[in-house]
Amino acid sequence: MAADQETVRVDVWIWSVRLVKTRSLATAACRAGHVRVNDERVKPAAAVKPGDQVRVRLGGRERVVEVRRVVRKRVGAPVAVECYTDHSPPPPPRAALLPIARRERGAGRPTKRDRREIERLLGRRSGRG
Repeated sequence: MAADQETVRVDVWIWSVRLVKTRSLATAACRAGHVRVNDERVKPAAAVKPGDQVRVRLGGRERVVEVRRVVRKRVGAPVAVECYTDHSPPPPPRAALLPIARRERGAGRPTKRDRREIERLLGRRSGRG
């Protein structure tokens, strides 16, 4: 049996080309509706073939890839890149992400006033009406 096949399960393929870390994560993403093949939600057993467009939404980022070659077994990173064409939008720059609030070292725990100010900045409401 050759490594290249005409069709393969979508969850196996996205795991094989290293779009997700584990096969179980790939299956869970399909079940949750985070995987689309040709703009249709698919179940984990849906077949993909060369020419299909696969969209995987994980970790707040969407990957859009076109299948160039199908593989059944997990392959190394250099080979995996050859199995698809990436059409994903670039990730947002790190500066665009929310800055992490940090306190001075040794400043101790925030006071009640500090905590209320932090909650106000984060847009949270306090327990009082």
